[in-house]
Amino acid sequence: MKIVVKLGGELLSAARADELTAICAGVRHFVAAGHRVVVVHGGGPQTTALQTALGQTPNIVGGRRITDAATLEVLEMVVGGRLNIELVSALRRAGVSAVGLNGVSGHVIACERRPPRVVSGAGPEPVDFGFVGDVTGVNHALLELLMGAAYVPVLACIGSDADGQAYNINADAVANGLAIEVGADRLLLITSTPGVLRDVKDPSSRIETLTVEEGRAAIEDGTVQGGMIPKLEESFTALERGVGEIHVLGSIRDGDLQRVLDTPGAVGTALLSAR
Repeated sequence: MKIVVKLGGELLSAARADELTAICAGVRHFVAAGHRVVVVHGGGPQTTALQTALGQTPNIVGGRRITDAATLEVLEMVVGGRLNIELVSALRRAGVSAVGLNGVSGHVIACERRPPRVVSGAGPEPVDFGFVGDVTGVNHALLELLMGAAYVPVLACIGSDADGQAYNINADAVANGLAIEVGADRLLLITSTPGVLRDVKDPSSRIETLTVEEGRAAIEDGTVQGGMIPKLEESFTALERGVGEIHVLGSIRDGDLQRVLDTPGAVGTALLSAR
């Protein structure tokens, strides 16, 4: 089985160290069971913090970060540098043979600059996101070489175009695009919430399973709001293009990642193409 695991930057913090330990143990279990695993990570909170410290004003529209040249430099330092190293270190402590990469390395994440577009939650006018890319392909040979030797590629969410220009890519978009390209059987999106909620203020309102049709209806009627909208929209595209199942997870404990494979919906929300 091919499994893509995506971690939000909020998991790469001291406050959630226990969860990161459980996630790394789950990845170790997947590899030991013979699964091929790729890990993707973001770094939104840390990027925002460094931007603020440098006197920049983060500009996030419709749950997506507008990326000018100065913002891209921050992302390269934070996401492509410190956080990638920290996550690889955590995986290695758990006994995982992890290899840290950014998408520019080996052109492992190919992308094109995103054209201005209308996005949910940002009004009727097209938005120019600057140095933000859309995934167009991956370096299959490099990924298969690593996974075939029981290494786990750990990808920072920065890609590049054919000329080597780096672009910021939302980590969920990288994970979904990667899952499509490698034909993933499972995509695990580990976030700051326990799943898709009927009431964002009530963790107990978790929706266990959600089809593409049901999810789109939940966006339309306002049940799903904010940053969960692009997360679901990108996941729906991945399901329609052949990814087996997608799981929106949060608050990971020991054994939770194994439970996701064994019982879809037992942890977080399982997104399905249909019932």
